[in-house]
Amino acid sequence: MAQMVCSGAMLQCSFGSAPSSLIVLPKNKVTTATPLANIMDNQPITNISPFGMCSSMANPTVASATAAALGALTPMPCVPNIAAPWVPGSTTVLVANMPALNSSCKLMCNWAGVISVAMPGQMTIQVP
Repeated sequence: MAQMVCSGAMLQCSFGSAPSSLIVLPKNKVTTATPLANIMDNQPITNISPFGMCSSMANPTVASATAAALGALTPMPCVPNIAAPWVPGSTTVLVANMPALNSSCKLMCNWAGVISVAMPGQMTIQVP
């Protein structure tokens, strides 16, 4: 079983240079010590903080900086670009009428990065 994810969880992107933290607004109205997350807590900047520098060539700013540097990979500041919710989500637990976010969920960035949960923010609640 996976751990329930809450506000303050540490996230990592496969193309990011640094971890970031998940921000869950109290709109879900389900809290332990901090608000619990659901699969719709996927908004860039609002929920998903930048991951330092992005090194994905699918990111237009990285591609143009790399082209300007004559092909030498040139990472640029990360600005997550997310179009879909976290997948798969908990199959049996709902938070604010949406599947709960657990530590095995992944989030796809449009710049080809895979965002995963490095530390769920709490270690006592397990969900399937």
